[in-house]
Amino acid sequence: MKTTTLIVGCGDIGIALGQQLIEAGHRVVGARRRPQKLDGSGIEGVAIDLADPATLSALPNADIVVYAVAADRFDEQAYRAAYLDGLSAVLKELERRNKPPVHVLFVSSTSVYAQQDGEQVDEHSAVEPSGFSGQLMCQAEHALLTHPLPGSVVRFSGIYGPGRERLIRQVCEGRIAPATPVMYSNRIHRDDCAGVLAHLVGLALEAKPLAPIYLGTDSEPTPLHDVMVWLAEQLSVEVVDAVSSPLRRRASKRCKNALLRESGYVFRYPTFREGYAQVLREGGYLPG
Repeated sequence: MKTTTLIVGCGDIGIALGQQLIEAGHRVVGARRRPQKLDGSGIEGVAIDLADPATLSALPNADIVVYAVAADRFDEQAYRAAYLDGLSAVLKELERRNKPPVHVLFVSSTSVYAQQDGEQVDEHSAVEPSGFSGQLMCQAEHALLTHPLPGSVVRFSGIYGPGRERLIRQVCEGRIAPATPVMYSNRIHRDDCAGVLAHLVGLALEAKPLAPIYLGTDSEPTPLHDVMVWLAEQLSVEVVDAVSSPLRRRASKRCKNALLRESGYVFRYPTFREGYAQVLREGGYLPG
């Protein structure tokens, strides 16, 4: 009998995850406000509105639930609704089912870390975010990890991939981050996000123990300047170091993925080089 994975908030990453699971023989149900966007993906769609808990009764029973909701906009109200309130409402609905899920995975973010001076961080590092986004992510993580249903948090770093090409466009415009002060960049390709989640789904279905938190990032934290210089070289864009980009100052930390790799996950794109090479090829940025 097929196992069922329910993806709540089945957007870009959810669709990529769902298609990987379908190829492995799973039944996949995607829940979102407009499920017609799943047409042709092979994923069964169900309509829900996280702001209306009554609609959550439409969620099917599932062996695994992946909560991968994205906020509509970058403000406190939207983040609270998408992450803390939405996840809490889904957990409340699931816990009263006759057949609750075996495991719940929550897609979180490295925004929970406040470190900004190049420190190494892992799953045990302090989380003391000052902004509302990180604070609400922390609260949502806590809601899952203290809930009776078994669950794990996956903190993804900067996600890039098809359709997530902002950095490439900045380089094409000649906007390069300064070499100093050093701003470390932590990245993960969209397909590895899906791969990580599929890997953890597999472990849960095999009744293997999962850690409460995983850090989802590739294997080479790199200064943002170096990433952009590499992209400029691939794109044959001339770089003048003296002309620095007006990129805003951001947190600088080095995220470690050792726990994820120790669990058996093998990255499709272990560094930004392999990942961005794929995006450049597929996105038509390079000459044929």
